[in-house]
Amino acid sequence: LESFYARQLRLSPHVLGHSKAHVGRVVAELVRAAKAQGLQPGPLALCLRGDFVRIGSAYEQHKVRSPDGFDILVPLRLPPHLQPQPRGAGGSGSRGAFLCELRGGPGWPRRYRPFAEGFCVELQGRSHLSSGLVLRWFQGHLQRCLGAVRYRLQERCRVSLSASPGRPPTLHIVPCSDYVCCHISMAVRLIPAIALGDALYLTALPPQDPPAPHVPEALWGLNASRQEQRLLGWLKEQAPASSCHLKCLQILKGLRDLRGRGLEEPFCSQWGRVLSSYVLKTALFSLLLRGPLEAWDERFLVERLEDLVLYLRDCLRKQVLMHFFLGNASLPDAVALPRFLKEAAPVNLLAAFDGPTLDLVAFQLINTWIQAPHIIRRYSSPRYLRPVPAP
Repeated sequence: LESFYARQLRLSPHVLGHSKAHVGRVVAELVRAAKAQGLQPGPLALCLRGDFVRIGSAYEQHKVRSPDGFDILVPLRLPPHLQPQPRGAGGSGSRGAFLCELRGGPGWPRRYRPFAEGFCVELQGRSHLSSGLVLRWFQGHLQRCLGAVRYRLQERCRVSLSASPGRPPTLHIVPCSDYVCCHISMAVRLIPAIALGDALYLTALPPQDPPAPHVPEALWGLNASRQEQRLLGWLKEQAPASSCHLKCLQILKGLRDLRGRGLEEPFCSQWGRVLSSYVLKTALFSLLLRGPLEAWDERFLVERLEDLVLYLRDCLRKQVLMHFFLGNASLPDAVALPRFLKEAAPVNLLAAFDGPTLDLVAFQLINTWIQAPHIIRRYSSPRYLRPVPAP
């Protein structure tokens, strides 16, 4: 496990630091240009707020393998006097999804009719912000602004933007020679977000199959990345300096990916969706708060990793792994939560999967742990390693 971590999972802090700094500079240029252009149509349209929020494993110290992928939230500004009001979307197919109702003064639908026609859908006689319409506008808006950014950055790097229906656009950055010491092509997923206050955001949900019972384009997901980062910071302060909790998460993600290379479809895709990085991180959070943090010292790496695997196995068999922040009343007082999270209904992250699938994933998870040395030797060979894309 130590060799697997050192040779295939661990990232160079030097390379990752340079990559994050370069991504920050390029995204700041693009957001600045998009905000300036978005102010021209007037107060009844969407525009960028002007800042961005770094989220995901690259900024939480548990990214594995390659420092070339990043996630950035780009907050949007609604027209003045218009407030987003999220409410839970009922139905088993929309667990953890929200509808974003819009609230304004008396007669706001008539006053903001251009905005409502361009970005809203009607549900039960009320206007709701459409994640699909917002995402399509965001993709086109960034594409229109890319020319100015490309011109300003031409001596530093080459930039381009790609997008697919229903998914956030991806900014591709290819540094020019001699600009940075680490010549790595980077992909930055730019995720439009509706700010709710208290560092909470709504983001568009990925396309669902089968479609949710509500209008799919009206559904949003809740992003609590800032709360997760605060919890990780608190855990770092409380745990031993040599704590291995993030290392356990990285190794488990690496084993999941290796095992997936030997699975056939459709189970291979189900394996990745059930054991998503968010599910693994949620399981780690739950396990960390169960026992003394001193037990996560580096010398207990194998024991703690086995505990994490067994805890996940039990969750899969019971078909229950609750969202760590939504409706969780057992969080430490040091991690202050917004009122919205405290009062939200609890959400089961495994509710979308059927029992036979979860049982099969549980079996394969234990099998992966038992055969970890064999799986590392077999699927780490050059035949299975992901090819490095050419710039």
